[in-house]
Amino acid sequence: MKKRLNARVEIRTSPHIHYAPSVSQIMRNVVYALVPISLFGIYQFGLSALALIVVTTASCLATEHLFMRVSDRASSLHDFSAVITGLLLALTLPPGFPLWMAAVAGFIAIALGKVIFGGLGYNILNPALVGRAFVQAAFPVAITTWTPAFIPGRFNEFVPSTLTLPFLKPISPAEWINANAIDGFTGATPLALQKFEQIQTSTIDLLMGMTSGSAGESSALLIMACGLYLAFRKMLDWRIPVGILVSSALFSALFYLINPDLYPPPLFTLLSGGMMLGAIFMATDMVASPLTPLGVWSYAILIGVLTVTIRFFGGLPEGIMYAILLGNAASPLIASLTQPRAYGKDRRSLFNRRQKEES
Repeated sequence: MKKRLNARVEIRTSPHIHYAPSVSQIMRNVVYALVPISLFGIYQFGLSALALIVVTTASCLATEHLFMRVSDRASSLHDFSAVITGLLLALTLPPGFPLWMAAVAGFIAIALGKVIFGGLGYNILNPALVGRAFVQAAFPVAITTWTPAFIPGRFNEFVPSTLTLPFLKPISPAEWINANAIDGFTGATPLALQKFEQIQTSTIDLLMGMTSGSAGESSALLIMACGLYLAFRKMLDWRIPVGILVSSALFSALFYLINPDLYPPPLFTLLSGGMMLGAIFMATDMVASPLTPLGVWSYAILIGVLTVTIRFFGGLPEGIMYAILLGNAASPLIASLTQPRAYGKDRRSLFNRRQKEES
């Protein structure tokens, strides 16, 4: 005799498989991806780079904790977002940047780049770049003073400018190198050498990080490898860095074809300066970038074109920081203009309706 089974079929709407990593899980993986880049920066520049990373990260954590206490809100340090801001900020600064200035940059990054908008999830600009932009305007000499890489004894002593007291003039790396009779080193970055002297840096040196520059921007190969880790974990929108790099390469190629003696080849544009670090770890900020497919590509192309424009025609050798901040500022507009069209309606009517609702 067969037994009768009472079975119940439960029908649910899709999706049937759910994977929703928490904010802290995503942020923790970003920290994991930034650790190798930070370690290589310490290997390149020694104690000064280590102290810079520690101070910016501690400043960001302390600032966030302070504002959470003042506003009587639960501590948000466990989500690792302030750690990421501190690490990224340090990696964009010169290795010999005075530590007191680095602490100011960390405070501004959290206070003006994050807290003032309402905290994590509400910031319209990348907080690390807000801090970097502030010190770019406030301390223009220190922010453009570069320390040579791989100096002998870099693990035994600090670059003198690192420990400069507030509002005192630091000893320049050049004076320190001359005083220590170190020969064969130059503190000029590849972008500065190309822009002002038309001297090209070898592709191998740019890939492997054998050049001067910010504490974490020199090894393009390492940055790409760390970015791939996040892309494979689906914690990074690969379309943004791809769009930035492709648009930068194509736009710079036009100028290179016109005047190869004045403008660098596209490969140099991609591998030099903060292009890789900015495209992979900063422009991909989930809050400050669009979400629509067309919006993502438009946002990436805008940043790529702006970066090349600022580099080639601006007064500074680098332009990725300002390009990303401008892209962040334009992100809400891009998102509004690129909303998917509802069936039976055109995109313009959708945009006009949203404008009326907001007004």
